[in-house]
Amino acid sequence: MSIRLLRASEVTALVGLSRPTIYRQMAEGKFPKSISLGGRIVAWDSSDIEQWIADRISEAKSSQSMA
Repeated sequence: MSIRLLRASEVTALVGLSRPTIYRQMAEGKFPKSISLGGRIVAWDSSDIEQWIADRISEAKSSQSMA
């Protein structure tokens, strides 16, 4: 198993959300939690972010088919 950790700048580029939006959605349980790497350094597991993106795509497709 290969785990890749993504820093905040990579996550914002991948998902198209601002840092404050990501942290607000994390607090609301709508975005994967970050992993503390020590001090103020955090990262996200790339597989969690990829799954979050896939879920958003599935939601968009299912809402389009219902319209």
